[in-house]
Amino acid sequence: MAKFAYNNKVYSSTRILPFKANYRQNSKMGFERRKKRKYEEAEKLVTKIKEIQEKANVALGKVQKEMKKYVNKKRAKVNKYKVGDLVMLSTKDLKY
Repeated sequence: MAKFAYNNKVYSSTRILPFKANYRQNSKMGFERRKKRKYEEAEKLVTKIKEIQEKANVALGKVQKEMKKYVNKKRAKVNKYKVGDLVMLSTKDLKY
């Protein structure tokens, strides 16, 4: 049931069900018999899965850019030090 629940949850970043992204159909609970299909149907399925995965990758890329933008806003700018620069250190955490 956990796997079924996971595969049937629409994720906000992709807006697609994980099961549907991989198999181009919604997952089923029953034990339906599978019909034999021609190779053309398999090729169509592979093409459709690739299209869905490309859309998911684009959506994830957009989300990643947005997250990076907001994280970088909160980051403080740091000084770049070179070898030989003098700096002051706190000895509060040093053990003698």
